[in-house]
This record gives sequence, structure tokens and C-alpha cells, in this order.
Amino acid sequence: MQKKKAIDRFRLPPGTILAEKYEILGRLGRGWEGEVFDVRELKTGVERAAKLFYPQRNRGNRAVRFHARKLHKLRHCSVLIQYHTQETIDYRGQQVTLLVSELVEGERLSHFTNANSGKRLSPFEGLHLLHALSAGLEQIHDAGEYHGDLHDENILVRKKGLGFEIKLLDPQNLGPSAAGSRREDVCDLIRIFYDLLGGQRLYAAHPPEIKQICCGLKRTLIFKKFRSGGQLRKHLEQMSWE
Repeated sequence: MQKKKAIDRFRLPPGTILAEKYEILGRLGRGWEGEVFDVRELKTGVERAAKLFYPQRNRGNRAVRFHARKLHKLRHCSVLIQYHTQETIDYRGQQVTLLVSELVEGERLSHFTNANSGKRLSPFEGLHLLHALSAGLEQIHDAGEYHGDLHDENILVRKKGLGFEIKLLDPQNLGPSAAGSRREDVCDLIRIFYDLLGGQRLYAAHPPEIKQICCGLKRTLIFKKFRSGGQLRKHLEQMSWE
């Protein structure tokens, strides 16, 4: 039997119909597991997001089951997208599973940061964003779960007054230690904050309050100080400035 060629890209232009239910409007993003498209339900006209998984990244439908179950378990966490359903389509002779979820507004954090002067945020703005992110992460951690893959391409942001509305995309399955994974989430979040403010190039010039959060990116210090998103959020709300 001839081995099927791995799919590394879905060539699906706008107007393509998926599962006789959804019309593709455009591509939203691409990652290791697959690609996400903006789609419209044919019967209702409602726009959704559809993630198509590369078959070689979804053996036995394991990746799809993980994502669907985790999003369902955390459906009360406003920081995550809401899962709706799944479908199966044939793409070039291979069965491809897609997950349909709500379509959320916002831009990827990487794009948002690059649009700012110097491609960075001010400490004031960065702290407000960190607060929104830590409060969102707190919802997930309080449910006994973790995100597992926080970086600036997995975060959608919208400015709202002095603050931000955020969504965290693509939670992952890292292994059996949920407590350890929650600490990794916090470490990843602080690294994102560090990079938002200009990284190593500007770190020495930051006030001590910023350095007390970043801990020089020393993981043992971060783990000792912040074990969850909630602890980081409380620190930000109670911190004092010299």
C-alpha cells in the first residue's frame, strides 16, 4: 500500500465549502497542528472559526479529542474560545478533522507590539496587559488546568480604555504534572512581559518594580514567587511604587 503524503498546507481558497455546511471566507492563521479559517455557516450566515488538523498531527483523532475536551471543560473561562462542534472532510484522499468554534476579534500580540513605537510597550501599558493576561490565566489555573503553550502568536488582544480584552489560543497537553505546568505558564507569561518591554536591551533601565516581576528571568526565583496566574495577578494589584 502506498504511503499517503503528509499534508503541510491546506490550499483552500475563499468560497470553498466544507462539510456542506461552511463557506471559507479567509485564512486566520497556521501552526504546527494545522490551520485556522474564517468560515460562514451556510444556513445561518453566522461567522465561525474552523481549525483543520493535519492528519499526521492528529493520529487517531487524539489531538482533536484533547482540544475539544479541554475547551469544553474550561468553557466557563472567558479567556478561551468556545468550542461548538467538529466535522470530517475529505482532502486529497485523506480524512481531515476540523473543529468549529466561536470567531473572536482581536489581533495577535506580536502584531500589536510591532505596531507600537520601538516595537515595544511602555512599562505602564505592559503592566496593564500583564494584569489582563494573569487574570485570564487565573481562570484556567483555578479550574485545575493549564494552558501549556503561551507565546505572542497564541494571544489575541484588543485595547479597551486603559486595559485589554484578551483570548488565549491553542491550549496544549504537556503531561501528568498540572502543578508544574501551571508554573511553566507563569514563567512563559513573565517572559512575554519581559519581551514586550524591550527585552534584554532595555531591562537594566527599568524601575525595580518591573525587575521584581521579571526576576531576571531566573526560573527558580519566578517559581518561588509566583506559582499561579492568581498569585501574579494579586501581586500586580497590591504592588507599591517608590
